[in-house]
Amino acid sequence: MIANPFVYEINTWPWLHDVGERYGRDVGLGAVPAEEWDAVAATGCDAVWLMGVWRRSPAGIAIALSDNGLVDTFGEALPDYTPEDVVGSPYAVREYVVDDHLGGPDGLARARAELARRGLSLILDFVPNHVAADHPWVAAHPEVFIHGTTDELQQDPLSYLEVDGQVLANGKDPYFAAWTDVVQLNAFSPLLRTAAIDTLLQIASQCDGVRCDMAMLMMSDVFARTWGDRAGPRPRNEYWPVVIRAVRREHPEFVFIAEAYWDLEAALQDQGFDHCYDKGLYDRLVAQEGADPVRGLLADDRRYQSGLIRFLENHDEPRAAAVFDDDQQRVAAVTAFTTLGARLIHDGQLQGRTTRLPVQLGRYPHQPDDRELGDFYRRLLTVLQDNTFRTGRWELCETRGWPDNPTSQDLIAWTWTGLTGDQAKRDSTSSSRWLVVVNLSAETASAAVSIDWDDLRGKEFELVDDTRDLRFTRKGDDLRGGMFVELGPWLWHLLRIDPIDPASSEERA
Repeated sequence: MIANPFVYEINTWPWLHDVGERYGRDVGLGAVPAEEWDAVAATGCDAVWLMGVWRRSPAGIAIALSDNGLVDTFGEALPDYTPEDVVGSPYAVREYVVDDHLGGPDGLARARAELARRGLSLILDFVPNHVAADHPWVAAHPEVFIHGTTDELQQDPLSYLEVDGQVLANGKDPYFAAWTDVVQLNAFSPLLRTAAIDTLLQIASQCDGVRCDMAMLMMSDVFARTWGDRAGPRPRNEYWPVVIRAVRREHPEFVFIAEAYWDLEAALQDQGFDHCYDKGLYDRLVAQEGADPVRGLLADDRRYQSGLIRFLENHDEPRAAAVFDDDQQRVAAVTAFTTLGARLIHDGQLQGRTTRLPVQLGRYPHQPDDRELGDFYRRLLTVLQDNTFRTGRWELCETRGWPDNPTSQDLIAWTWTGLTGDQAKRDSTSSSRWLVVVNLSAETASAAVSIDWDDLRGKEFELVDDTRDLRFTRKGDDLRGGMFVELGPWLWHLLRIDPIDPASSEERA
């Protein structure tokens, strides 16, 4: 995948259900109509993450249906819910084989070919921390699991499970109750590492990268803190470097994306991940605490930022339209999708869906489209198809108070600079330059914004924002020295900076 890619997440089972409803027939991955893939490609994404393609667990379905609290969430998300809608969690993997209901391995291969025909990579899931209780490893390789005792099972039946006469720990992280539909793998087991490598090599033959669920749980410090002595001796080498290096020996370009929390993103990047979830930016945008917390994040090391993946929603988070009002979501999207790093778009986000679907359900509720929000996203993503936002150079701008309001620092600004000279001639899609300014507050804000480009002096420029139908003419010396910008609450400028030909200026005069 290219630098700073856009990744489009599809919850595969309910998405295929919706596609089937539109065409009046059952649809698997191998029979998706071309216009559906065309619509995904039209977003300008670089990769599609088909979430939840692996075989799901019948045992997991039974466990879900026995959990009254979970069943309540099914009814809240799907007003006409029935038990038949529960298809099992995609993170209770029974086997790393494409589910027959979704089209099986052949269907996935055809879907991958359709995506590749449109220039799109394919991302799938890998769940390193746990598997379903009916996964073949439970019977064949019980030594790769964390075990418990009969007493522990009796005392804490929500944290342990008896399978084929053995007591296994349910999967968990150190801060929450156990997941009752999965059993815990032992990150310190040499046999598990071998099995994980074999599994990933099999996955890598079917796609271009993986999103690794709760990747930080396999880090030695985290795993030891979670499981203590029962995990056995701590290996000399960390789990991820061993696994990632082995996969890349056979698939050098294979992409690893980490679901990551607890400020462990940099450590996971050091262990080999290309991109890690940026929960920090998401949380600050949701908190709506203004510019300073976000500016502090964006001022961090560029190499680190380029290894993050920004988002406003995914299948684990509430829908953006349920968290932000329309104005707040627009400026949050401009912020998240024009900063450095990868960007994640969740299917339904662009239409303003408000219901987060529990992952165990196989169909979405019917929801109307938010046409105004959809038009904003169409405009934004059209602008962001400029390759400068992928391969260009990103820089945070200096912003300072204007003389009439010297304390105003509520605007944040940054630039993208495309290729220049001979490089630009070879790739004309990357030769543009952009200025982004955002107001992440409920008050009007102003600042002097400076762009540190030497070639601005003595020239005139047109600043064009196609997301808001705005055009300005400004002198390059003003851009360099500090251009006055004032933005109303939750507004932005996404400005392409076009040089004005002096000859054309003379003609207009």
